[in-house]
Order: sequence, then structure tokens, then C-alpha cells
Amino acid sequence: MKTYTPKRGDIDHQWWVVDATDKPLGRLATEVARIIRGKHKPEFTPHLDTGDFVVVLNASQVKLTGNKADQKTYFRYTGYMGGEKHIPFKRMIQTHPDRVIELAVKGMLPKNALGRQLRKKLKVYAGDEHPHQGQQPQPLEI
Repeated sequence: MKTYTPKRGDIDHQWWVVDATDKPLGRLATEVARIIRGKHKPEFTPHLDTGDFVVVLNASQVKLTGNKADQKTYFRYTGYMGGEKHIPFKRMIQTHPDRVIELAVKGMLPKNALGRQLRKKLKVYAGDEHPHQGQQPQPLEI
């Protein structure tokens, strides 16, 4: 018996739309990462891009449970001495609501060239408008 490996032409990439209104950030991010990775398909292959595109709308209305909205911070380093930046969740959701979901999904994807390729399949928008109507995305309930 031989193991089936899909070829590039055999893989069908679909488009999905997710509404993030009042959804918990972690639950939303795990489902989005699963769809982007392609784990919901029977022809999933760990070393190939078999996943679908995901458009997330209303990113500014995503929720955190418990006290995480007050305690969660995002860390980045500028590269200079003393250049550590800690940005609280409340400021991040006001200034860059799309980055909140992008960073959550990024942490759930592989840390290699495949993961960087898969990150391009995530499209996040703060409002409920998006320019991907031509791809005829299907609604995805989470």
C-alpha cells in the first residue's frame, strides 16, 4: 500500500469569511489556524500548503475572557539597548485591531518557511468590509 501525497494541481484552496464579533480570541485563532493549515481536509499533508484562505471581519470586536483584557501585553524589541516595548491589549485593540488576531494565529502556525507562507493566507479587517468579494468566500461559523 502506498501513501497518497497530493500534487500542487490537486489542491483546491477555498476562501472563508469569519465574523469575530464577541468571539474569544484564542478559540477564534485556533480554528482559523486549523483552516489555514488545512487540517480540516482529508488530504492534509504536514509539509505542504493544503490549507484555505480566511478573511476575518470585525477584528476590533474580539473579546478576551477573565482579566486578560487588563493584564495581557504584547512585547517587541527594537534592537537597541533598553528598546523593549510592552503594549497593553487595550491600546493594541484600539490602534491595530488586525494585529491582535494576526499575532494570535502566527503563534499557532509552524515556525519555518511554510509558516511564513501560510501567514499570507490570513486577511484581517477591523470593520465588516473587505475587498475579497471576487473570490466568493463562504461564511464559516465558529
